[in-house]
Amino acid sequence: MGQGRILVVEDDLDISKMLRIYFDSQGYEVLVANRGNDALETCRKKLPNVVVLDIQLPDVDGYEICRQLRSNTRTSYVPIIFLTQKDERSDKIAGLELGADDYITKPFDIEELKLRVEGAIRRSKREALIHPVTNLPAGKLIEEQLKRVKDSSESWRLLYFGIRNVNAFKEAVGPIHVNEVLIFLADVMRETVEAHGTMNDFIGQASDNDFIIITTPEAAPTICKTVVSRFDDESSVFYPFKIRESGKITYKDIDGVVREAEFMKLVVGVVSSEDGPYADIMQITEDAAENRRHNRGCPEL
Repeated sequence: MGQGRILVVEDDLDISKMLRIYFDSQGYEVLVANRGNDALETCRKKLPNVVVLDIQLPDVDGYEICRQLRSNTRTSYVPIIFLTQKDERSDKIAGLELGADDYITKPFDIEELKLRVEGAIRRSKREALIHPVTNLPAGKLIEEQLKRVKDSSESWRLLYFGIRNVNAFKEAVGPIHVNEVLIFLADVMRETVEAHGTMNDFIGQASDNDFIIITTPEAAPTICKTVVSRFDDESSVFYPFKIRESGKITYKDIDGVVREAEFMKLVVGVVSSEDGPYADIMQITEDAAENRRHNRGCPEL
């Protein structure tokens, strides 16, 4: 993803084209939406690191887009920078009150906008809000979600995924390709939750090999089985042909000893509100990790 992924929401085609070309040249992946509803759809499919959002749009104004992004669990933390032709103090305050992180007034200096984009992404990474490879929520955002469900009166299930044999894959194929696997798994999770979950479901990455999904008891079985099935069926494409043909991994460990391992597969541990009450959020993750070690599989309806 290079420097990061930017979503530009701008109905002026000249401006959106200029921003796409400029930020693309700076090493960013640039997504463009010319309407507000298209922006919401794009965020659901490919989560950006930052949204550059025009206030005046042909269908829904930027304030409403900001409000909807902030009210959706999966987009609530994404930095938003408003683009506006208005220079009134009340307009700026209105945007900041809705949760925007910054604003810049047209006509703007593109170098200044670049610095604001860089600052927004840097703050997110510094505060450990997102995983640097997958762009999934991490650190404090996961803690906030665990605290929310711990104290919630609503029913929930937490799916705690891990990739078995990923270290063998790393030794045999190389660390760069591990990142490709992580991105693939993150995309599978987003697509599955979008298809079978709710807007309040949460996807996070606690570490390089620890992924969580918090969803409803009704959606959890389908989400879990779909993610596990897709990963186990499709992750073999990341192995070189010779390894795929042999059906196993042969590699040297850190001591130079030749070892064999099976292909990567997902294991999952499940905990739910019904298993509580929990003393603290650490107990939730520890219980999930214990269940994952026993690989008790996906929940049933």
